[in-house]
Amino acid sequence: MEKTKEVLYNEDLHFEHKQWQSELAFWEDELKSFNNRLAELVHRWTKKEVLAKLEHYQNEFILHDGIIDKLQEEIEIHETRIAGQTKTGHNALDTAMTKKHLEFRNKMETQRQIYADLKKEFFHFLSKYM
Repeated sequence: MEKTKEVLYNEDLHFEHKQWQSELAFWEDELKSFNNRLAELVHRWTKKEVLAKLEHYQNEFILHDGIIDKLQEEIEIHETRIAGQTKTGHNALDTAMTKKHLEFRNKMETQRQIYADLKKEFFHFLSKYM
């Protein structure tokens, strides 16, 4: 039985990158909104435990914003490599670049889950203290 190989074409990867960039931009906008909510709560609450939770979420949002920046940078680097390959007439990725792309896809899936969990936790917190 012959083993088939999946070929990843540059335009397919570019499409996936655009999807990821849109998702990351959406997360950035959401984080701005979440930080605005934190600012509102700082003025409403003086209890130390609530303020500690607010600080926790502020730190989480700063951390996540940094991760978004790193992911966006990685996408740009990969896009540059794809563009270079396309200029040389190669329409499909080599093995090393394919591996990097698949690893990045896994990073995005992991980060998507981490971010979803953070949002869920934050919304629960908001429903309690807003």
